[in-house]
Amino acid sequence: MTPDWVKDAVFYQIFPDRFRIGQGPLGQPAPVREGFEPWEAPPTLRGFKGGNLWGVIEALDYLQELGFNALYFCPVFSSTANHRYHTSDYFQVDPILGGNEALKRLLEEAHRRGMRVILDGVFNHCGRAHFAFQHVMENEAASPYRDWFHIYKFPLAAYTKHPNYAAWWNNPELPKFNTSSPECRAYLFRVAEYWLEQGIDGWRLDVPNEIDDDEFWREFRRRVKAINPEAYIVGEIWDDASRWLQGDQFDAVMNYPLGRAILGFVGGEALDKDLAARSGLGRLESLGALAFHHRLEDLFGRYRWEVVTAQMNLMTSHDTPRIFTLMRGQVERVSLAFALLFTLPGAPMVYYGDEIGMPGGHDPDNRRGMIWDPEGWQTHIQETIRRMAKLRRLVAPLRYGRYQYLYGQDGHLAFARSHGTESVVVAVNAAPEPWRAQIPLHGIWSRGERAVDLVSGREGRCVGGYLEGGGLEPFSLAVWRVQG
Repeated sequence: MTPDWVKDAVFYQIFPDRFRIGQGPLGQPAPVREGFEPWEAPPTLRGFKGGNLWGVIEALDYLQELGFNALYFCPVFSSTANHRYHTSDYFQVDPILGGNEALKRLLEEAHRRGMRVILDGVFNHCGRAHFAFQHVMENEAASPYRDWFHIYKFPLAAYTKHPNYAAWWNNPELPKFNTSSPECRAYLFRVAEYWLEQGIDGWRLDVPNEIDDDEFWREFRRRVKAINPEAYIVGEIWDDASRWLQGDQFDAVMNYPLGRAILGFVGGEALDKDLAARSGLGRLESLGALAFHHRLEDLFGRYRWEVVTAQMNLMTSHDTPRIFTLMRGQVERVSLAFALLFTLPGAPMVYYGDEIGMPGGHDPDNRRGMIWDPEGWQTHIQETIRRMAKLRRLVAPLRYGRYQYLYGQDGHLAFARSHGTESVVVAVNAAPEPWRAQIPLHGIWSRGERAVDLVSGREGRCVGGYLEGGGLEPFSLAVWRVQG
């Protein structure tokens, strides 16, 4: 079983160094107060901007008001990198982020608001500064930690372009753990257990496919669920994830294929496909409504429905260009893409700053400092997310309902979400012209002539097996519910 709370979740992804600088106790945001890049300056690969967990705490009311009730953090543990995927100490929150005290306070404040907190687990590799790797560097074959890594030769060539040990993408800064070592394995499992004991609500697993060992992940799941049966385990798998979603490893994965499909349907010819192709998104296709529907059916049919409703649905992240830039600044398309994301099965996730239309190309440009001046916000996108998060919370079929295709042609799509005796019809106009929708209902409403669009408040009629709701403006969406 997947955690029940995930079906109700609306996730917000935070890159801690770039979200917000908070003061914390005694006005000390971090052990260092100088040497950071200017917040508004273009980010660099190595530079730090000084965002911390105290700043996240200060922003919880902002996030809750927008409708977010779950937070996914890029790594927070001690590291020599601004993104903190170069972990040096898995039991210590980075001092620049506020240390363990800041995370403890964040968990208290988030849970008090009914918000969940998911941390990023980087268990395939660590940073070059990790204590065990440093021990091997100093003591070579005499180190008792030598079997924690895949060492080819001593002395270690840790500061050259060609490391003589296994490293992630052959990057010498990222030595790969030897998870076949019983002691290394036990250490990583203990990390997972420890932070669950401290109150986190689950783990997002970084490149888990690179630990090519199903039994490792089965044991990981057993240990995690023994501490908290409702803990969420979500893997970073960019394509088909059937291997890991049989019920004995992960609860769900980051649903990049769904995001690619939405971008292709809503973005159409306006989408910057060359920009996407130079990222993990790959070459995106422009999709008409029927092709988009077929893509959805394929995705929903790959996994058990229990998994489908627990998927972490996203369009962009810290590993991709931002949606505002991919859509070439077309606010209406960005807003429609998010509205559609909130109506499909699975838990929607928004990357920090995407809710206000922050631009961003390739790393590090997609990791700019969050804009906190409302004059720099695209409020139409923000209002769309606020409205759709509220609608999803109030309408059970949008969280639990099965997907049923009703109509698709060109840029026009209609589908139903049905849960128990309740159904809603979602109509999407992804075209630049108005659409006078007449949607075949295929028997989903057997009685009742009046319907209302829960987005706009407009009324429509169910006549002769069709829903007639008047015109749908370009790049807009309606969610119809029968009134009886």
